[in-house]
Amino acid sequence: MGGKGDRPPALANRWWVDEQRDEQGDLVEQPRVSLSFFRSAIGFDQDRAQQRLTETNRKWFDEADAPPGEWAILHLVDDQRVPESRVKKVLAAFEVPKEGRAVLLDSGNALRAIITGSPPGQRLVEVRIGKSSSFDAWVEGEWVCERTFRDPGECLRRAPRLVRDYLERGRGTPIRG
Repeated sequence: MGGKGDRPPALANRWWVDEQRDEQGDLVEQPRVSLSFFRSAIGFDQDRAQQRLTETNRKWFDEADAPPGEWAILHLVDDQRVPESRVKKVLAAFEVPKEGRAVLLDSGNALRAIITGSPPGQRLVEVRIGKSSSFDAWVEGEWVCERTFRDPGECLRRAPRLVRDYLERGRGTPIRG
């Protein structure tokens, strides 16, 4: 295995995988990690971290003040917008549950649709539509599903059913220890 172009097919699109080799395929000398790095995780509260992760998506609803059953749109970058035609296509693809809430985040180059049913936050989904498109679902604060899509078109074809399955049909049960 050599440089970036020599990755096995399973790792070809995994930019975060560090194979610790230079472009000629030779192992790169890595600095030794101090044990203090590992000690920093002592006492790390995973439940608290999980709560913070799911709370981030819930906070968008407060900021957007989305009315039940309707979409609210937040533009995250002042001078950049996703084309209006793509925004309309996304809004038309996903149905907001009658008592649910939905917020569409426009970052200028991608959209994130965050939708929750009733009661708010008990079941929550996030769909990212952009260069990398994905679907994530949380039930009772626990992350229960992730799907990735080849492109935005595949996402808009497959994700609406996943949204209905997780928000309205009760799919996904958290694992309780």
